[in-house]
Amino acid sequence: MDTMKFKALLQGVFLARLQKNRMALLGAVIVLAMFILAVLAPFLAGDPGAINIAHRLQPPSLAYPLGTDDLGRDVLARILYGARISLLVGFVAVGIATSIGIVLGALSGYYGGWVDGLTMRFVDIMLCFPSFFLILAVIAFLEPSIWNIMIIIGLTGWMGVARLVRAEFLSLRERDFVVAARALGASDGRLIFRHILPNALSPILVSATLGVAGAILTESALSFLGIGVQPPTPSWGNMLIAGKQTLGTAWWLSAFPGLAILVTVLGYNLLGEGIRDALDPRLKE
Repeated sequence: MDTMKFKALLQGVFLARLQKNRMALLGAVIVLAMFILAVLAPFLAGDPGAINIAHRLQPPSLAYPLGTDDLGRDVLARILYGARISLLVGFVAVGIATSIGIVLGALSGYYGGWVDGLTMRFVDIMLCFPSFFLILAVIAFLEPSIWNIMIIIGLTGWMGVARLVRAEFLSLRERDFVVAARALGASDGRLIFRHILPNALSPILVSATLGVAGAILTESALSFLGIGVQPPTPSWGNMLIAGKQTLGTAWWLSAFPGLAILVTVLGYNLLGEGIRDALDPRLKE
């Protein structure tokens, strides 16, 4: 069986396992739905910043399906636009963290020796500090902008990816296909990125999927504390804090943003766990 047929067989087994996992399919539907809603937000809702004092604190109705806030702004529009912020933060932060983790983990696992020792000691030092408190400490000295938040979350979330990639490289670097490629004169860069890394993508994919959920939660928590995305830009976190003062009389101001966070994070977690199970060779049909 040639390489292309073998890869096609593996892909078929992966998709078959994923399709049999109902929770993973539910997660995929949620993730896809939230992505579509975020992309189509300008076509599905009005201006999230439009103020209409005459309609302030309106409960959910046909005119305002999710009600209005204390300035008369449409909560549905703000949640849809807030989804764009949350997903942007999740994707960019995870992209940064995954890129750093792949590079450092690959170098550590491939070269070993002092490179591995130095890299892993740095990882251990970073892991000594709770990531959320590290983010709080760093962001206290910076302007609380969305770009700073994405970069900081990414720069404090790569350690787990680095460990996963290192473990995969340690197990793959002496395999026959790597030894054969090295004997044929392949450079270290080609061995790392062309031969070993493609075979180590499974745990990276799972980690990235789960990482998006973590980044969304972190951004929401920062915005809730007032040091994340700043008003009037809609964010699920700052919508939660804005609704805290009127929780008893205008429950929808906090309930719907909180529900959006819950559903989105649940979707990514279900999808990530489903991908992990589908890629686990120890699971039998």
